[in-house]
Amino acid sequence: LLGSLLLWLPFSNHQPIRYIDALFTAVTCVCVTGLVTVVPAAQFTVAGKVILLILIQIGGLGIIACTTAFLILVGKRINMKERVVIQEAYGLSTLQGMIRFIERVLWGTFLVEGIGAIGYSLQFIPEYGVAKGIFYSVFHSISAFCNAGVDILGDSSFTRYVNTPVITITTTMLVILSGLGYPVWIDLAKNIKMTIQSKGKRPVGRTITRLSLQSKIVLTMTLFLLNLVTVGFYLLEHHNPATMGTLNAAGKFQAAFFQSVTTRTAGFFTIPQESLRNATALICVILMFIGGSPSGTAGGVKTTTLGIILLAVYSITRGRKDTEAFGRKISTSLVKKAMAVFTLSISVMFISIIILTIVQPGDFLDLLYESSSAIG
Repeated sequence: LLGSLLLWLPFSNHQPIRYIDALFTAVTCVCVTGLVTVVPAAQFTVAGKVILLILIQIGGLGIIACTTAFLILVGKRINMKERVVIQEAYGLSTLQGMIRFIERVLWGTFLVEGIGAIGYSLQFIPEYGVAKGIFYSVFHSISAFCNAGVDILGDSSFTRYVNTPVITITTTMLVILSGLGYPVWIDLAKNIKMTIQSKGKRPVGRTITRLSLQSKIVLTMTLFLLNLVTVGFYLLEHHNPATMGTLNAAGKFQAAFFQSVTTRTAGFFTIPQESLRNATALICVILMFIGGSPSGTAGGVKTTTLGIILLAVYSITRGRKDTEAFGRKISTSLVKKAMAVFTLSISVMFISIIILTIVQPGDFLDLLYESSSAIG
């Protein structure tokens, strides 16, 4: 509400804006969906773009992390009730170290966003000049890390940079890292640190084998989806002249990998989405519904939800009593929760599609694409 009012005021706009568009833009930033009804680059002034940036950062970090950070800054003690809220929001197994966890989340976020801004600046400063280049670098680094997909380059996202490795690599790395989730970051960092401190006494392979079950499922599902979808996009679109057909082999792979990363949750693109083949667009719908991993900035039903459901289906078809992964039993309550999340999410999506087909007649695939993006 506050963001929409600020974006509605004249100082935020180059031209008058309807309040409904200001509200939609504020929602899309806080909920980091990437959907817009106006072109941010043309519509908003520098002040408006700064407001967009703040809304995206709040939405990416999450209300819980931002509120906790504010309480820490003003010196307020975090009580037991608030600690339970933090535990549930991030899926932590203990109430100990909550404040330390939030501090790591904040420092880790700003560090990675800073590195991303440096990466973008290698392209944007020579192209736009120092001041504008730095602002563009910071804006798109935060937008990519927060999986917002909102850009201030124009109405075609990153399509002009389809063959620019510094942009595609920086964007994909920011999206992948943020999509893994903060608990996976901390788990990986802890195990890498233990391996380094052992001075060769701890096998490097144990860095992976000693990870938590959540980290293993997240990393496995992420790698599986990235590889499978990159190949799928390449095979389906490499002859399509409206998307990847005019690119060389390296450019096609780069575009396919970028699409496989950003479609799941970020919203950026380097090839025109309206020109995708129907099969490719349907894959995008599935990817947006899946999204990223828990306790990060990504959306969707999460890779762990899909992983648990697939494991449960595998166990049932094999006649096994328990659902297992990496030698560990997954509790029945978690399997039920995964089923509930998946069922409720897909139900909401299809109900919204039915309503849209009534009030907004048109291409069904377009409605399906937009709905999956919004619910994700």
